[in-house]
Parts: sequence; C-alpha cells; structure tokens
Amino acid sequence: MPSATQKAATRKPVIHISESDYDRIADLALRMERNSPDLAQQVLSEIDRARVHPDAKLPGNVVRIGSEVEFLDESSDTRRRVRLVMPFKADIAAGRISVMTSVGAGLIGLSEGQEINWPCPDGRPRVLRILAVVQSPEDEAAA
Repeated sequence: MPSATQKAATRKPVIHISESDYDRIADLALRMERNSPDLAQQVLSEIDRARVHPDAKLPGNVVRIGSEVEFLDESSDTRRRVRLVMPFKADIAAGRISVMTSVGAGLIGLSEGQEINWPCPDGRPRVLRILAVVQSPEDEAAA
C-alpha cells in the first residue's frame, strides 16, 4: 500500500484555465484523437480536471496560451523559458512550444511555484516546476 508521501507525490496540483483556452484546446485534442490518441487523451484529461474561469478572471500568474513561462525540468535539472502557443505558431528554435505537446499540456493551467509529476514522451517520470509566468500585451497575438 502506498504511503501518504507517495500518494502526495503522484497527486496532480489544482490547475486553472480560461474558458476560451479550454474551448480551443478541447477542439484541437478532439481533432487529433485519430492520429495521436494517447496525447489527445492526456490533454483532454488534463483540461477536464482544471477549474475553468471566465477569461478576465484568470489570475495573471497562471500559464495560459500565449504566456511566457520559465520552468525547471527536475529530471534533467534544465531550466527553460518558452512561450506556450497554438500548434500552428510553434517553433522550438524560437522558444514557442505547442500546447498540444507533452510538455505544453503539462504546463497549461499551472501557477508560479507549482510543480507537476509529468511523464517524458518516452514515459520516464519527471517533475516540471513553474519558476515564472509572464503575460504581456503580445500574448494574444502569439497564441
């Protein structure tokens, strides 16, 4: 039987998402179910457990589409700063990652200081910790 510490380590943190991000992400995930059923299910499961807010009521320190986020991948001790975008705007070389990637799905809805146990694409475990979230006027255009 798992200990209380092990249960806490596998429990996912509370996440928050705007109504418009929820709608856009759910639509994308449903459209990609045929080609990438595992990722689509991972994304849908993640947004379905989120607390959904009107767009204007989502706190500024929450990762949303268009946010610039600095995070630490504790499995590799790697810090990254990326902008979370829709798939057609993704460009890893420019630091723009799609919300429909494994990392993007793991970051959406988290707040500064939160961490999540989130699998690598190959299934290995890792922890992603949010260090900073920046919203700017260009966020909507970047999304």
